[in-house]
Amino acid sequence: MRYELHKMPHQEIFFNQEIETTSQDELISRQNEKLKEKVRYVFENNAYMRDLYTKAGVDVNDFRGIEDMDKLPVIAKANFRETYPLGLCCVPKDDIREMHMSSGSTGTPVVMPYTDADLEQWAECMARCLRMSGAQPGDPMQIMPSFGLFNGGFGMYHGARKAGLFVIPTGSGNTERQIRLARDFNTKVFGAVISYTSRLIEVLDKMNIELPSLKIGIFGAETVTEAMTEKVSNRLGIEVFNIYGMTETGGVGTLGMDCQDRSGIHVWEDHYYLEVVDPVTREQLPDGEVGELIVTSLTRQALPVIRFKTGDLTRILSREKCACGRTHLKIDRISGRTDDMLIVRGVNFFPSQVEQALLEIPGVHSDYQIIMEERHGVNDVHILVEAEEGVTGFTVEKHLKQRLGFSPHGDVLPIGTLPRVDGKAVRVIYKKLD
Repeated sequence: MRYELHKMPHQEIFFNQEIETTSQDELISRQNEKLKEKVRYVFENNAYMRDLYTKAGVDVNDFRGIEDMDKLPVIAKANFRETYPLGLCCVPKDDIREMHMSSGSTGTPVVMPYTDADLEQWAECMARCLRMSGAQPGDPMQIMPSFGLFNGGFGMYHGARKAGLFVIPTGSGNTERQIRLARDFNTKVFGAVISYTSRLIEVLDKMNIELPSLKIGIFGAETVTEAMTEKVSNRLGIEVFNIYGMTETGGVGTLGMDCQDRSGIHVWEDHYYLEVVDPVTREQLPDGEVGELIVTSLTRQALPVIRFKTGDLTRILSREKCACGRTHLKIDRISGRTDDMLIVRGVNFFPSQVEQALLEIPGVHSDYQIIMEERHGVNDVHILVEAEEGVTGFTVEKHLKQRLGFSPHGDVLPIGTLPRVDGKAVRVIYKKLD
């Protein structure tokens, strides 16, 4: 017997309508008060931050909020790693109820502790995102990110419980079982990393079955390009949403998500203050210009980041009321990171630009790798991509030259050649040649 989808008498479009539709004037007023409060809070409760502010000449008692933000020093992942594991924490260890951390690809991971209030804040932000996607109380939601130190699985779990959804906590991997459970329980909503859907689609095609109950896909942890969004949406017949959040802000969904108007990612301004700055000079950029996103947490307790340098590149699209009714500002989808920019023959580009270009070629599939080769200090690049018969390396090279401005080597592989992973896909591989 298969689970029958719960029918709601009406659609609920807000999780917290009062806050989600608060005027910009009220949001700014709240932000100013919270900023003053939080700067004093970290100064008084964390020795590392107190020393940082003292050396920068910051007088927290005279700090006025938004107008004084540029007087505060920025922090970055390096500060987390320098103080590993809990050197940036502002509460006693007895008050910590949970922790998550980044993968620690550089050797030392970034750790985020949570109090009870922090877990509630995470659930609230994530629940708003779920309701914004159209998910309703009782809807079955399949959570495909792993449940562990990576925050994706637990973040979606906390939010789905808060939003009253029927949780199917499958975790990552075992794609055939994922499909079977989605069919047995009529999964309507699923959360995953976008690259995993390539594997999901591949197995669906192999099994020659569909998932007709699936309506909503929520993807985070990776850059989501327009081309990949269109590919997944068309093949699965779902609405695709780009959710945003990171370990340092408290996890998936804490910052926000795009709404059904598809006009940008709403950021929960009652919980976070955003700046977009020039990555080099750190000067504030006007709305509409692309720069690096800097985030300040307004409500977290255990470890509220103040002016955290995310490395993500985006721009502020609008501060006007959205067609969906929400008033919180909208930023563009993340176009890349300051630290993943690649340089070949004097041309700067990002992996997301390669993906966007590749998926514009008919017959090309979404699995690819960028092989960066260095020989005697000179960089070259090979693009490995899976494609159907008839697609040639010349076709790939020609299209990439038109889109990127130089000719990488294009190698076309049979579908299924490149390794599959359950989590984030490894897109860039570096090789040093003699």
